[in-house]
Amino acid sequence: MRQPSMNSPYAAAQAAGKASLRRMLLDTASELLERYGPEGLTMRRIAAEAGCSTSVLYTMFGAKAGIAEALWREGFDRLSTALDQVTGADPLQRLAAMGRAYRANALANRSYYAIMFQRPIPGFQPSPDAYRASLQSLQALTDSVADCVRAGVFRPEDPGHIAGVLWAATHGAVSLELAGYEGAVDAEHRFDDLTTAAAAWFMAPEATAQ
Repeated sequence: MRQPSMNSPYAAAQAAGKASLRRMLLDTASELLERYGPEGLTMRRIAAEAGCSTSVLYTMFGAKAGIAEALWREGFDRLSTALDQVTGADPLQRLAAMGRAYRANALANRSYYAIMFQRPIPGFQPSPDAYRASLQSLQALTDSVADCVRAGVFRPEDPGHIAGVLWAATHGAVSLELAGYEGAVDAEHRFDDLTTAAAAWFMAPEATAQ
């Protein structure tokens, strides 16, 4: 059995604790997937890159399918954490800040974003439990929209519908940026204009008149 190097990413993460070890292994797997495509996501290759034995991966994730699901969950966990960190008393400003947090998280976690929304692993389907967990990030957005409706900022419409439209605008702009389709356009400026315009569609007349 291969002995992990004391200077390997695995050794450093192991010393930091189980959570750090899991995060390091998932980061390694996501980077290999981004770099080499599905062929790069093998237990042997992940172990070699991380500097550990394959038995570590089997113990922690079960098999390759377990790694795929863990990557999916980790991506949405990071998104939820980013959105949960947004605070503020003004509901519309808080909603706008959540949109910017969504974009920042996607740019900082490109490989995870691809796993979450582009399905680069052939045959992978998240379990029903993992799929339900992924919707928590959208629920945070829906809750923030509901605050805007209660405050009279948005028209009294279904918060879930409004949240879905705003998410589609946010997600579309971010996906184009990550794919490199922004060209000479200032991607951040375009993102702000698009999300502001989408939110303005739902503004209550009284709020618009102020």
